[in-house]
Amino acid sequence: MKIKEIDIYAIRLPLIDPFIISYHTYDDMPSIIVKLTTDTGLVGYGEAVADEHVTGETWESTYALLKSTLAPAIIGENPMEFERLHEKMDKAVYLAPAAKAAIDIACYDLAGKKLGVPVYQLLGGRYHEKFPVTHVLSIGKPDDMAEEAERRIKEGYSSFKMKVGTDVQVDVKRIQAVRAKVGEEVAIRVDVNQGWKNSATTIMAMQKLEKEGLDWLEQPVVADDFNGMVEVKAKTSTPLMMDEGLRNFRDMRELIEKQAAHKVNIKLMKCGGIYPAMKLAHMAEMAGIDCQIGSMVESSIGSSAGFHVAFSKKVFTSVELTGPLKFSKDVGNLHYDVPFIKLNERPGLGIDIDEEILKELTEFSTKVTM
Repeated sequence: MKIKEIDIYAIRLPLIDPFIISYHTYDDMPSIIVKLTTDTGLVGYGEAVADEHVTGETWESTYALLKSTLAPAIIGENPMEFERLHEKMDKAVYLAPAAKAAIDIACYDLAGKKLGVPVYQLLGGRYHEKFPVTHVLSIGKPDDMAEEAERRIKEGYSSFKMKVGTDVQVDVKRIQAVRAKVGEEVAIRVDVNQGWKNSATTIMAMQKLEKEGLDWLEQPVVADDFNGMVEVKAKTSTPLMMDEGLRNFRDMRELIEKQAAHKVNIKLMKCGGIYPAMKLAHMAEMAGIDCQIGSMVESSIGSSAGFHVAFSKKVFTSVELTGPLKFSKDVGNLHYDVPFIKLNERPGLGIDIDEEILKELTEFSTKVTM
């Protein structure tokens, strides 16, 4: 089996509500969809959601790189030879993890369909039966965030990820307001997206928040400030998670050496796809560090790929893959049973792609052939 054709679609996924985090407000979500067709007629889909603040890529650069470099590098290759494919992509271009993730995911989709098994069976089999779905609260006024949390509890959610990071004093009020509204039994995780910048500001904020019983605090300092993470971890009692600072094997080695976090957030878009994500999970497991699978707010394609990774290993103790729940229109049909998600036993990613919606959402596209 060889890759015969590669279609690349630059799309914009429409959001139900704007998605607001510390460094940007998204009115829609730019994404690149990759469709691989083999000489046997099988089709696999992948996705790249780039972020210049996290992956170092843009929507436009990802499309251009896939078209000019990565697609030509893997055309004619066997999509089931994951190690070789990543080696060829790494030789073709340094870094560019989201672009590589799109091809990686599509290859796993193809391999699962070829063998007639779900992707998680390619990764060691299913370990988890289901995961609770965490609702993500975009940045807003303290009262507004608290009221939304109360509404979501009535819908069945039992955990929240709060986006903060614009103003530390207001952020403290946001977190306190949500906790006061939902009570002590509901899990709250706080994601600063680097917005508190340094350890001094973070420690000051956490002195006011330690009694709020947070599940964990995610990436309060700038991505490369491992020493800042070490100081925060030493001087606060809330578990600390690294996200933007963990992209590749080198980052994981430094994190383990410095003991810079209690938990890590592995995202396929940051590390290059399913294959490298599993390697990072193995490294974390050996160091006794719990893992989460997160996302860049991806469609059913990227989200289902992340779920297959999370369901396959014990070391993954949480997931945050809620993109499909935030879109008014999606290219796939990943199914959620809020407040849980279960994976089906269909081959590959286990989802259907609506080609009409894909065409409707496409801004521009191209095809690379043998």
